Parts: sequence; structure tokens; C-alpha cells
Amino acid sequence: MQKKLIVLGAGVYQVPLIDKARDLGCQTLVVSIPGNYPGFSHADQVSYLNTRDCEGVLALARDEHVDGIVTTGTDVAVRTVGYVCDRLGLSGVSEHAARTLTDKSLMKQVFAGHVHTSDFRIVHDQDEARWAAEDLGYPVMVKACDVSGSRGVTRVDSPEELAAAFDASVSASHTTHYVVERCVLGTEIGIDAFVRDGKLQICLPHNKAVWSNQGVTIPAGHSFPFKAEQATINAIEHEMQAIVECAGMDNCAINSDAMITADGEVSIIEAGARCGATCIPELIHLHTGIDYYEQIIRCALGEKCDFNPNKQDACEARLVFSRATGTIRAVDLERLAALRSERVSISLDVTVGSRVQEAHDGTDRIGQLIVSNPRDGETDSILRQVATCIDLA
Repeated sequence: MQKKLIVLGAGVYQVPLIDKARDLGCQTLVVSIPGNYPGFSHADQVSYLNTRDCEGVLALARDEHVDGIVTTGTDVAVRTVGYVCDRLGLSGVSEHAARTLTDKSLMKQVFAGHVHTSDFRIVHDQDEARWAAEDLGYPVMVKACDVSGSRGVTRVDSPEELAAAFDASVSASHTTHYVVERCVLGTEIGIDAFVRDGKLQICLPHNKAVWSNQGVTIPAGHSFPFKAEQATINAIEHEMQAIVECAGMDNCAINSDAMITADGEVSIIEAGARCGATCIPELIHLHTGIDYYEQIIRCALGEKCDFNPNKQDACEARLVFSRATGTIRAVDLERLAALRSERVSISLDVTVGSRVQEAHDGTDRIGQLIVSNPRDGETDSILRQVATCIDLA
């Protein structure tokens, strides 16, 4: 009998997940609010619900007798996944773990004493934020608690910068509490892992790239492999296991950010109960040979998973952003085609006539670039050429 799978979200990061589920013979039920989302056209069935609507999605899951529920690339729907899994006995993250890992204040409290992470304070207004920053010592990070993709997150180096940073967190958030934490200096990396039946199946640290424009710095890509001393790799795995245990995570992908200090210590910034965005599943496939989308789906369906790598190839991905707001007047498709090869994949989320925004966070992406076995500087060179193929008015 054909299995039914709910996919929460219909955005660009859910499309490969939907396609893989269909390839595996599943009937896909895609849930999202109405909008111009590409996942709708890839679905077998669409339900126009808010992915945060736990009760509405639960009713749909019951009515359709689904076999699994899943999302990827976003924290928005993770609580709903946990809510439905707990009530229907499906394979996936628990409601408790999902709630903990989608609120940075709860996350930091759970990490305290178990996970190596920076000191922090939970604040509710600008005065509390200023006191917290003075108590912790500058520089600090001021963070909205309930959003991902670096929205509402600002580094503050002096008291004069605090008010604007706090206002940015308030604007991005749906809550009334925020986190101020000591800024750990070092090299920021990403970590993707998977926990299945209580055991960490795989742990893959990766390098992070950023994109800067007029003072705004946002995550813009990743690359494998991450090269470090074995002691640092061991420390990363230790911290990921600690996150699993203290947060009560199971049967889900894990996406984490960490800072590696100059002396090789690992400080966890945050973690989520879902796979990372910015082409992480595609890079894991290129790097290890593991079809990550397939394993995410098989876990959600309660099936046997395979996390055994069969290679260790280098690979790299970058998001395509715009440095200005405007309307796309033309795209040089011939030049784009010439840039593509067996090693280079380029895709745009926009077409002629699309309105694009000057990038302020990861949701402003207009495309992506993935390169297998890149040569030194090759990815950045191709990215610059892709940008020249897009004519903005």
C-alpha cells in the first residue's frame, strides 16, 4: 500500500524533499499557507494550512491516516512535527524537544551545565538587555528567540549599538523575551548530524561562508570537508551527543552552529531538530554518497535508514543574493548554460519580471550554486559570473 507523508512547507528547500518522497513511492501531502511557493506544483495533494497550526495539521494527519510527517530547512514547522508525532505515535522528534530547540531561551537553559556554550541572560526590554550586556561584557550577541536564518541576531561591540540591535530582535520575533549572550570569538562552523533510535548515526561538521552588504552579514553557503585536529573533531561529536541527551532528541536530523576558538575549544551557538538549509542535504550527498533526503523520509516513515558513507569528496555551495532591490529585466540563459557542467549546478528561484530584495537574511536568496570537487577560488569566481547574468532594473 502506498504510504502517505505530510511535508510541512512548500518553499524552495522543501521541493527536493517532496520530489524524493514521490520517487520513493509516497503520496505527498504538502501543507503551507497560500502563496507563490514552488512546492505546490510538486505535491500530490495540497492543504492550505499554516505550518504552525498544530491542531489543524493533526486533524489532517488523522483524516488522511498518514504514515509520517517531516520538514527540512526551517525551524518554523518543527513544533508541529513534534506535536503530531507525539499524538499519533509517528517516528520523529518529540514535542518537548521541538519546543526546546525552537526557543533560544529554552535551548540555552537546557544546554547550561551539559553543553559547552557561552554565558547568557534572558531579557524582556531594552533596559534589561543593556544590563545583561554590561554584566557579560562586550562584545555580545543580541538574539530573537523564535526565528532562524540569522534573523533578529546582531553582534554588539559597544553600548551605543545596543538599542538598534535590540529593536532588530523585537522586529523579527513573535515573542516578548530575547537572549543576550557573550560573544565567543573564533571560527564559526556548521554541524549536521542525525539521531536514530537514541544513537547518533552520523556527525558532519562543515565550513561556513558569509555574504556581506552594507553592514549586513548573513550565512551564504557551506563546504565539505571541515579540516581540524582529531581532538577538535572528537569534541564536536561529544557536544552533539550532549545536545541529543539534554534536549531529549530522537529520530530526527540535527543542525547546529558552533564556534571553534583559537585553542581548538568547541562552543555551541545553537541547534535545531531538522536538517540545515543552504544546500546542506545536497552537499552531504556529494560529500558522503548518503542520500540525505531519502534517509530523512525513511526515518519519518519508521523505516530502516542507511547512514554509511561511501566516499569523502570535497564540495561547496553558495546562495545567490542581490545587492539591490529591483525587478529582473533579463537573464542571460546562454551564459548560465555555459557555466554549468557535471561538477557545477546552478539554479535560480526567479525569472524575468520577478521582484527581488536587497538581501538582509537567507530568505532573500534568488538562487543557488553547488560545485563538486571545487578548485581554489572556483566557486566564488562562478558566483560572480552568475551575478553578471542577471540584469536588474
